[in-house]
Amino acid sequence: MTRRQVLADSAYSAAGAAVPSETWWGKTLEEARSRPALSRLTVTPAHVEALRDAMEYFSRQDQRLGGRAGRGALTSYLTNDVAAFVSARIPTEELRTELMSAAAELVYLAGWMSFDSGDHAIAQRHFGIALRLAAEADNGPLAGHILRAAAHQAVDLHHPARALELAEGSLGQRRYAQAAPRERALLGVVHARALALAGRRKEARVALQQAESDLTQADGADAPARVTFFGEAALAHETAAALRDMGDLPAAEAQFRHSVRTRALPYSRTHAVTLGYLGAVQAQQGHVDAACATWNRALDVVSAGVQSGRVYDTVVQMRRTLSPVLARGGRTAAEVDSRAREVLRTVG
Repeated sequence: MTRRQVLADSAYSAAGAAVPSETWWGKTLEEARSRPALSRLTVTPAHVEALRDAMEYFSRQDQRLGGRAGRGALTSYLTNDVAAFVSARIPTEELRTELMSAAAELVYLAGWMSFDSGDHAIAQRHFGIALRLAAEADNGPLAGHILRAAAHQAVDLHHPARALELAEGSLGQRRYAQAAPRERALLGVVHARALALAGRRKEARVALQQAESDLTQADGADAPARVTFFGEAALAHETAAALRDMGDLPAAEAQFRHSVRTRALPYSRTHAVTLGYLGAVQAQQGHVDAACATWNRALDVVSAGVQSGRVYDTVVQMRRTLSPVLARGGRTAAEVDSRAREVLRTVG
């Protein structure tokens, strides 16, 4: 782990990421339904559409440029507009659930952007708030989506027990059952990653197969906008990461390569991370020249303006892996290392 990851992990509370109890869900919904308005503002369908439009806009910025792009603007929007909407008078139960769902997605996105930026304590708080809003909306699939994100964070921070609890929580009750196939595949592949991190390889492989099966059932209009990014390339990336954690480096390399081949714009941030991981797997197998070629491609993507803590950590790890090669006088490695050093000045 990089120094940045260690500092971030120190602010992350594994205990604070626990899945709420079964009674919490019903109690939270009851409290939301009886909560009085705190202002004279009356919510209309236009307010809900505004939140959905904001979600689409900020999500595109995150996918193209990383979590640091637009995060400040989103935080300001949440603090002012969104907070005003959820505390206003809401005429009907249907409108209340739609508003809370839309607000939950935006808060979740702020958490995801903080996670990608390396601000893990902030991300954790946002995931917790988003989960409560999803519970207030009685939106099981959205709650599962948020728990999945929290599980992904725990995987990245190497908390296997907490990652597995959160991933299993994302599948519980009606969260998985009511989700569209595309979202079920996303929940399932993160569960597989948590199983792999916990050393439960056989179960991880079964979960990977189920996630692949779920994705084959998906079509273009079957899922909410929050999971439109999750397709063949994204599944291959997460599958590769699970295989890597299980020690199957050749299979991981094949899946990372497949992800790179099938990745489409505008997912620059994830594309850079995938290339970084692919290079690392190649280097672990002793294929240093191939790794350097892959890392040069990753640096090309990062140089286009990506602002991401996860990308930063990937480039740091790139330099760390190259360090022993540099000591032996590798010219190609030295060139990649020099490029990486320059990139870190702009992406960090």
